[in-house]
Amino acid sequence: MRRLTRPVLCLLLCLSLPAFADQAKTLYEKGADAEARQNYEQAYDFYKQAYALKPKELRYRASFERTRFLAASSHVHRGQILRDGGKLEEALGEFQKALEIDASSFIAQQELKRTQQMIQEAQNPQPQASAGSSALRRRLESAQGPVELGAISNVPITLKMTEDTKVIYETIGKLAGINVLFDPDYTSRRVKIELNGVSLEDALEVVSFETKTFWRPVTSNTIFVAQDNPAKRKELEQNVIKTFYLSNLSQPTELQDVVNAMRTILEVSRIQQLPSQGAIVVRGTPDQMALAQKLVDDLDKAKPEVVVEVAVMQVSRDKMRNLGINPPTSATVTLQPNINTNTNNNNNNNNSNTSNTGINLNTLANLNATDFQVTIPQATATALLSDNNTKLIQNPQIRALDGQKATLKIGDRVPVATGSFQPGIGGVGINPLVNTQFQYLDVGVNIDITPRVHAGREVTLKLTLDISAVTSFQNIGGIQQPVIGQRKIEHEIRLKDGEVNLLGGMLEDQQTKALTGIPGLANIPILKYLFSQTNTEHRENEIVFVLVPHIIRGPEASKASAEMLDVGTANAIELRRASRPAVPAGNASGAAVQTPTAPALVPVQPQPVQPNPATTAPQPANGNGTFMFDPPSLSQPKGATFTVNVMLSGGQNIYSVPLQLNYDPNQLQVVNVSNGGFLSQDGQAVALVHRDDPATGTLQVTATRPPGAGGVSGQGAVVTLTFMAKETGQSALTITRGGARDPAMQPIALSGAQAAITVQ
Repeated sequence: MRRLTRPVLCLLLCLSLPAFADQAKTLYEKGADAEARQNYEQAYDFYKQAYALKPKELRYRASFERTRFLAASSHVHRGQILRDGGKLEEALGEFQKALEIDASSFIAQQELKRTQQMIQEAQNPQPQASAGSSALRRRLESAQGPVELGAISNVPITLKMTEDTKVIYETIGKLAGINVLFDPDYTSRRVKIELNGVSLEDALEVVSFETKTFWRPVTSNTIFVAQDNPAKRKELEQNVIKTFYLSNLSQPTELQDVVNAMRTILEVSRIQQLPSQGAIVVRGTPDQMALAQKLVDDLDKAKPEVVVEVAVMQVSRDKMRNLGINPPTSATVTLQPNINTNTNNNNNNNNSNTSNTGINLNTLANLNATDFQVTIPQATATALLSDNNTKLIQNPQIRALDGQKATLKIGDRVPVATGSFQPGIGGVGINPLVNTQFQYLDVGVNIDITPRVHAGREVTLKLTLDISAVTSFQNIGGIQQPVIGQRKIEHEIRLKDGEVNLLGGMLEDQQTKALTGIPGLANIPILKYLFSQTNTEHRENEIVFVLVPHIIRGPEASKASAEMLDVGTANAIELRRASRPAVPAGNASGAAVQTPTAPALVPVQPQPVQPNPATTAPQPANGNGTFMFDPPSLSQPKGATFTVNVMLSGGQNIYSVPLQLNYDPNQLQVVNVSNGGFLSQDGQAVALVHRDDPATGTLQVTATRPPGAGGVSGQGAVVTLTFMAKETGQSALTITRGGARDPAMQPIALSGAQAAITVQ
């Protein structure tokens, strides 16, 4: 059995080899078909199987290695599309498949690492430093960007003060809910500030401009104020560093142009360019860095591109007509070869025979017509018409970047002798060697185009168009030199996108007419057709150059690049931020709650209207105090202006009083809000802020004593409200939210109040 098994196995192996060979060929053909359809992943699988069956077949191996890169790139491209669509997990799978196909694909490794990092950041918004990272790495990962102030309420306010600049800054800081620090060298002075309907952030800008100071954020709720001078700014302004990568550089000088713009416009002195990386490292203030980012965004644009379609059309036509009879124009008379002449005078003595080539003088007298032979050429009748047409069309296309020269050469390089020299080795009897120098000229179609794309889909083309050919050769100094015919155009034109323009259309028309025949007879009208021949030739040669520009990428100009920005003064570059929208009336109380120095407005229960506040004083609720109106009710005619005092009774250690009042906006209009005198009973200045929303009839008022001043106690008018009666009717003036704070900013509860308003 063993002896029989071995031959059987050999037989089966021999039978299977052709099957394997046919299978590998089939797989290879399937791979070629898939590759032709640009399905590189499927083609890679087929080629891989064919190569595995026949690893010694070089054709299979070459196809397998070639499509390996294409299949991996296909997975990478699909993964990038998925990641841009937010499908990170699916994109990660595509990048992993790309690495399984081609482990050496660096782009697949980069994209895989980037996607893994994005997934990790999505799962852990606060990235933690790895345990194995160094202290410097942990410090870098924990580093923050430039400090900015937190959310500041930008509801329009009104503030009128004549006070020391430090007091003004601290007052605005209290209203904005931020801490204010001063430079030790800061010198304050007394100024007058009047702010009407500005935001709290704008108030800081106005005060800094008025007092010749500047401020910068230290934390999200703290600012530092110093005198405005270059030395202090350099000492105190914060610095940040950023690396800008320019991705659309085509020439090294473009990177230098961006650097020069930053140095000149932004006055950035600490800047370093890295041409090898196409990057710029900049250190400066946050505002300078923001403007540098704007410059990079505006200047780092993909250059416009143009495809110029060039058509060179040459049409040659040669028409020739040769018609007529060419008669004999000459006759030849010769002597007969043998001339025998008998002379009577010496016939007895001599018999003279002439030679075959001539005669003697004695025979001249005896010559007759039979001694001569006349030869006349034959006449030729010609009727020939020749018509040759030659068309030469060249249609190259040139793609060029904006401002970059593009060159196209189609033809041959012809050697032309430019000079010769003789080395000093000659001697007597020795011919010295002569070396001839040559240069090569481009003969054919030579095109140089420099496009410039403009707005409005127009293109300026600076071009040189040269059409040349070797027409003949001439011997100069023993050297055959080519004679080159040339048609050249060099100019600058401006065309619209897709506009067809004809350049240098040249037409050569040559007519030649020749008459050949017998003089006299050739000029007779009828006989000339029998005794002459007419040769007429008409040559036409026309060359037309056609240019058609097509813009395939236009200039990119964003709307932001055309807008003006406030960048500060000539001495200091800083951005002026737009004010945030005002807080809606329904959320005004919430905004006030977030600021520690803008006391919270808590709902209060309105007290009943007192018929006579002078005789019946309200009792403090829970011993803390209460609000009331003076007068509690009043009647005014339509169009009249009247005042109402907001009184506080039973207050102890009162430092700040915020309150919210509701009124009927259809019946009343707020004219003015002024200090009532309760908080300034000791002569201290009071910062008064009011916010009126006439659409909802909501008036918010905050009265605050100066920073560092203590509280006051007792009874008096906190603010005085001035209204104008608009329409007749009855309405109520109600304190819906309110309270007070002591110097430690601890809340003090107060009861509300209500007044009745009648407009007649």
